[in-house]
Amino acid sequence: MTINWHARYTQQAKWTEALRQYIFGKLQLDASARLLEVGCGTGAILEQMPMPVHGLDLRLASVQAAAANAPSSPLTCGDALFLPYADQCFDVVFCHFLLLWLPDPQRALKEMMRVTRAGGQIIAFAEPDYTQRVDKPAALEPLGAWQRDALQAQGADSGTGAKLTELFHSAGIQIVEAGNLSKSTREAFDRQAWESEWAVLESDLAGRIPDDQIQKMKALDLHAWQSGERVFHVPTHYLWGRIAGG
Repeated sequence: MTINWHARYTQQAKWTEALRQYIFGKLQLDASARLLEVGCGTGAILEQMPMPVHGLDLRLASVQAAAANAPSSPLTCGDALFLPYADQCFDVVFCHFLLLWLPDPQRALKEMMRVTRAGGQIIAFAEPDYTQRVDKPAALEPLGAWQRDALQAQGADSGTGAKLTELFHSAGIQIVEAGNLSKSTREAFDRQAWESEWAVLESDLAGRIPDDQIQKMKALDLHAWQSGERVFHVPTHYLWGRIAGG
């Protein structure tokens, strides 16, 4: 199954929409504010912002897609560990499902601090903790272990969400607010969202788990959703921090 990454990132952006509205509303940003999204992907969040927001991504193809989806946003192809921006040039720097993929998230946070003015904000809107993933009924529990192993094989830290507060604290960022995205463990079945989730899963598991086992688990998963038995939850953490001074 081919993955439509922009659709996937847009789906993830919906999960944090209320949180983003809450935090950005608290900040009372005006048109002069300078914002940066580190790891902007295809521009799923940039295109929803009411003002042009700078975006950076490591993948050129993602930056090119973001240019089409968010044409007013200044975009850069670059590395989160070596941000190509001057010191203290942004008011707000944020990321979204990013830190778990970085080999050195502490360095990335230090770079975010460097490019943020004194008194500015650094926000991680979503970092999952797959080590605490919940799958019910019990026959679906292996699915969580498969995904954790696949993420680890790709270089991700599947437990980043639980480490978020310590990462910010160790970097020297003042913590304004931390918490979990409120997401019900029992949700109405959304076939499109389910297909998007499974497109990513099948890609991650290909070559690691025999295809017949993957398809059996997929069928069990579909049945559990359609029968109302399915419980699926990945604790996902956010943290809003502030740079001292200003």
